[in-house]
Amino acid sequence: MNYKRLNIKTVMVLCCDRFFVWVALVILLSSSCQQESGKVINEVYEGPLIAIDSVYTEMSDEGKIVVKLRAPKQLDLANGDTEWPDGLYLEYLNMEGEITSTFVADYVYKDSKENVYRGEGNVVVQNRSNGDELNTEELFWDPVDETFYTDRFVTIKSDDEVHTGEGLKANQDFSSYQILKPSGTINIVDQ
Repeated sequence: MNYKRLNIKTVMVLCCDRFFVWVALVILLSSSCQQESGKVINEVYEGPLIAIDSVYTEMSDEGKIVVKLRAPKQLDLANGDTEWPDGLYLEYLNMEGEITSTFVADYVYKDSKENVYRGEGNVVVQNRSNGDELNTEELFWDPVDETFYTDRFVTIKSDDEVHTGEGLKANQDFSSYQILKPSGTINIVDQ
């Protein structure tokens, strides 16, 4: 008879021990879950790494300044791209240091992988020697090929004519250009 009591006590002790182990495990897990919810989750910052005000940059080729860049603000992004959210002004110089053409845009974004600048808004390119002026809403500049191009509507004012059309390819100093889909030419007559 004593054995039966001993077995019953052993079974009860084992059951009680397992019960307390399960209760302790549940309390431990629930308290660790509460601690996890209190942790701050770090969000990935996607803004600019560097923001520069009043930018002036000179780009050179063979020791000669060939481009002068001015902008009220420049943002250098984590992916290597650069943005000028408040506009950009570029002067292109020949090897003698004379300004051959200018580029102005309300907003410019440089894609670092493609090494191409995209100007948006009121984009104006002017040839300083002959006075020809390009106006468009979007224009790309490839500094390696030294070319401008777009597929948007363009207006080119020369001495006595205004040329319009869609799409354009031009050299960097805007001394030579081609409108891809010309739509018209207006002769300007002074009275």
